[in-house]
Amino acid sequence: MITLLLGGARSGKSRRAQMLAEAAAPPGVPRACLMIATAEAFDAEMADRIARHRAERGPAWDVIEAPRDLAPALAQASGPVVIDCLTLWLSNLMLAGEDVEQAGAALAAALATVPGPVFLVSNEVGLGLVPETPLGRAFRDAQGRLNQLMARIADRVEFIAAGLPLVLKPGGPG
Repeated sequence: MITLLLGGARSGKSRRAQMLAEAAAPPGVPRACLMIATAEAFDAEMADRIARHRAERGPAWDVIEAPRDLAPALAQASGPVVIDCLTLWLSNLMLAGEDVEQAGAALAAALATVPGPVFLVSNEVGLGLVPETPLGRAFRDAQGRLNQLMARIADRVEFIAAGLPLVLKPGGPG
């Protein structure tokens, strides 16, 4: 079962993914949920953000930091898993000069092998202004293609705005 949670920055996507994963976890099992985090702390503000996210999660969570290598990290999943977030992952790939289309296809293949529910967090970046720079436009376009790919393979897709989910593709629990 794959659920894609889309939305803008600070829309409540991560909180929703965490809540759904915890609800899917077997009761009383320590570290039943896996968070695969893609953020890297390149400055103090990002380090603070990462620390806040860690503090929001309780003892039910195990964490793997995988800024670019999501497929190998997914191989370690046995229960509910949250990938937070595909937007930072894509940015990391692009800045490293990696083939994002190939990486997206590899991620889709890896997701099909995960035994438990997966909750993907991703930003919808195509609702705003056209980016000014070629890199910005390339990122926006690549993010749109990645979101479309993940939506195709997902059983359920939700758009989160102001902390409220709008179901775009029904399927599975919600």
